[in-house]
Amino acid sequence: MKYAIKTDLFASRAPMEWAVVGNGTLYTAQIPIDRQGQVVSGGIEAQARQTLDNLRHTLEAAGSSLDAVTQVLIYVTDRRYLATVNELYTEYFQAPYPNRAAVVVAGLAREEMLVELVVYACMD
Repeated sequence: MKYAIKTDLFASRAPMEWAVVGNGTLYTAQIPIDRQGQVVSGGIEAQARQTLDNLRHTLEAAGSSLDAVTQVLIYVTDRRYLATVNELYTEYFQAPYPNRAAVVVAGLAREEMLVELVVYACMD
């Protein structure tokens, strides 16, 4: 059985949910948008922080927290952005850190996006 998590994030017109739980795992992808659905300005630091804040909000809406995260897949559009993402990451996550991978991509769904996170969390 799977079910969607209701959040206060911008309601996308795309056929998607911000988070879905299935088989005891929460699946989510987070992007750097504000509550009006606009990609935040201010470069990679502002975008990474917004993305992580959106993740925290989503997990809290599910009755969970960042401590439940088991894996993070980081997508950035420039390798140099990883240093900033790593720095902010340690403000949100603590050891033992989630397993993770980082991928540099040519672009994301919205041209102005610099970062996206795909995240898995235990809902036990």
